[in-house]
Amino acid sequence: MSTTNTPTSECVQPDTLARLEEALGDGVARIERFRDNVRVFVPAARLIDAMRFLKEERGFAILIELGGTDYLGYPGPSREFRFEVHYVLRNLNTNEWLVLKCGVNDPDPTLPSVMSLWVGANWMEREVYDMYGITFAGHPDHRRILMPEEFTAFPLRKDYPLRGRGERHNFPRITRDQS
Repeated sequence: MSTTNTPTSECVQPDTLARLEEALGDGVARIERFRDNVRVFVPAARLIDAMRFLKEERGFAILIELGGTDYLGYPGPSREFRFEVHYVLRNLNTNEWLVLKCGVNDPDPTLPSVMSLWVGANWMEREVYDMYGITFAGHPDHRRILMPEEFTAFPLRKDYPLRGRGERHNFPRITRDQS
């Protein structure tokens, strides 16, 4: 049995990270470790290359989670990007997992869709779009999934007021019988 198929107590085998850096060249922005977490930061232009390599060459067959974060006004050192999208990948053969992150900025935060690799990304990408306004180029069904279609804002953005901007009060009331 080769070392790439043996389960590991680390979240990612060192060989996986070395091969990813080798495959992408200078495309990997940075790799960070915190306790047992490994976070790989990749520029948007290399996102699909990194994901395809991890899935096809390293066996990360499952996209466990895809979510967004708005860092507007976040304390600490200034950030290069306002938004980050994180992808949690899992290799069940080696028990490896890692978090791949990609940053985007206003006015048009856009990343490539990973649905060509994981069909399950469909609803996760739609949720990130619905809550943060981050679009995914190549997504086949880019519409709201949680908020009404008429809703014009993105409620998880840090600049969205807690009480809204009045847009919620314009929707017709639906009784329990109508729902």
